[in-house]
Amino acid sequence: MQDQAFTDDFRTQFDLLMRLRRDVRRFRTDAIDEAVLTRCLDAFRLAPSVGLSEPWRVIRVESEAARSAALKNFQTANERALAGYSGEKAQLYGQLKLSGMREAPVQLAVFCDDATDKGQGLGADTMPEMRRYSVVSAITLFWLALRAEGLGLGWVSILDPDQLTQDLDVPNEWRLIGYFCVGWPEAQSDIPELEQIGWECRNNSLPIEVR
Repeated sequence: MQDQAFTDDFRTQFDLLMRLRRDVRRFRTDAIDEAVLTRCLDAFRLAPSVGLSEPWRVIRVESEAARSAALKNFQTANERALAGYSGEKAQLYGQLKLSGMREAPVQLAVFCDDATDKGQGLGADTMPEMRRYSVVSAITLFWLALRAEGLGLGWVSILDPDQLTQDLDVPNEWRLIGYFCVGWPEAQSDIPELEQIGWECRNNSLPIEVR
């Protein structure tokens, strides 16, 4: 493959794609074309992975029983999290929409196979967490691929991972990296919703130290 010289226009569009990526919570219920979803999932195969181990394992959560278990898991964890706040923060937390699990047409649970033999352990013997970082890298590419199609992704992190692993009946060696809602966003913005409502502010500069 020859060196690819990207144009200024491409770089501008790529910057816009990253700015509009967003962690989506508010979805329309419209179905997603399977060909589009497959094209986005193919981004996993392009991701870097330590030792070429490709440790990602994707579960498509489709059945009513599986979705109900995941939603109940979130609701329980969310109530527990709310109890950890007080005063103004508790009031604000109670107003947050932290999951699109009721509306998103596609839901995925992505795991890391910590016991995979693929990759021969290269790069993971001293830092086994590199396998999980590899899965996160793959998710990032998937996220951008979805956004390029006009789709949104919501990463649900308020969950009991052990309970979800049990409910989805996956191998004990798999570790949950994230539960993801995928669908058409109600709106798009280049400003994080948590920043819009005053929960937290994004840094305007990258803190870099020189040693």
